[in-house]
Amino acid sequence: MKVLIADDNAFMRTILKDLVAQTKWSDAEIIEAVSGDDAIAICSAQKPDLVLLDIVMPGKDGIEVLKEIDSTQSSVVVVSSVGQEHIIEHAKALGIKDYIIKPVDSVLVIESLNKLFPDTTPKEFKA
Repeated sequence: MKVLIADDNAFMRTILKDLVAQTKWSDAEIIEAVSGDDAIAICSAQKPDLVLLDIVMPGKDGIEVLKEIDSTQSSVVVVSSVGQEHIIEHAKALGIKDYIIKPVDSVLVIESLNKLFPDTTPKEFKA
């Protein structure tokens, strides 16, 4: 399994990596992108199974990324401080699996990621 964490904030990428380690995805290869352009290039070349995507990033924003990547190939969960209803609905229309608003609630993130593959047993997690 490959997980792409696309966020321009290094601290947020670290938080998300730590949360992924507490899920069914714990054995995944983690790839990081610091801009929308990086995320698109990585999705094209690496074809991650899961993408954790911020909306506000340098270069192309998360909505532009969603328009350019194949959301049927990767499960996409948006993790963003942008909580405007029209942005959330637009992202959902582009095929995302979930939309989590920052600051992140670790339990919510872990539950969301574990739901992506309901046929596997979730790991115990620390809230």
